Amino acid sequence: MTTMLASDLPLPRLGRGKVRDIYDAGDDRVLLVTTDRISAFDVVMGETIPMKGAVLTQTSAFWFRQLGGTVPHHMISADADEIIAQVPALRDHRDALKGRAMLCKRTTVFPIECVIRGYLSGSAWKEYAQSGTLAGEKLPAGLIESVKLEPAIFSPATKAETGHDENITIARMREIIGADAATALETMTRAVYAKGEAIARERGIIIADTKFEFGRDKAGNIILIDEVMTPDSSRFWAVDAYEPGRAQASFDKQPLRDYLDTERRAGRWNGEAPPPPLPASVVDATSKRYLDAYRRLTGSELKVG
Repeated sequence: MTTMLASDLPLPRLGRGKVRDIYDAGDDRVLLVTTDRISAFDVVMGETIPMKGAVLTQTSAFWFRQLGGTVPHHMISADADEIIAQVPALRDHRDALKGRAMLCKRTTVFPIECVIRGYLSGSAWKEYAQSGTLAGEKLPAGLIESVKLEPAIFSPATKAETGHDENITIARMREIIGADAATALETMTRAVYAKGEAIARERGIIIADTKFEFGRDKAGNIILIDEVMTPDSSRFWAVDAYEPGRAQASFDKQPLRDYLDTERRAGRWNGEAPPPPLPASVVDATSKRYLDAYRRLTGSELKVG
């Protein structure tokens, strides 16, 4: 499977995000094509990560199938042949679709990243260690790095297609989308995380934190959209190696984050675009982490045909 930096399909393109290209598939549907682009710290890298787009799409498809009884979602199909049957204009583009494309219900997207943190890690730990807060809200004193948070903490952020997402308070979220919608998004976020965290734990993975997006369909229903509990949107740890009080090894894009942190501390990168070039070793290690996360979650190797 060749890597893809950008797609080019015979449908009207609605947008191009950090990782996904979005097309109008007609009949209130969109086609999401997940490329092999990768971003970290809200900056898109210049290199592609082999198999990454397929891992993200098929991991999301796995979760959408698992979550059908928990919350409604937007997935119609992530199978290339089924997509072509429903959108015949794509019949000559199977290679570009296989593994990485998902046909979905079209929604009006809420401009909120619904972040939920089950463990105190990453940027949340850095903020807490400095100020005792998370997204500006006070947490109990004396917490240690990677400790389990009970209950998990819902900490929304504004959604940015370019530049940095901004952590906001729940009160600010209510101002942006309304109190009823804010309550619904938090309730659904907690339900999806609880179900996903339990399933992943049975398979030897802790989902330390993750983020979700939601939209309204044409009937006005709030549904889960975009990607779900993937190595891009989540922090995965091994259950058998978990030890609070220190940073944990992650089955996600941690090799990339670590490399960029090193470059930033050394003064070779300012944290903004353009990013530094990635060594082949970082690209390879990141690809292997993505594939390993898929195998551990689903119990099978990723096959794209």
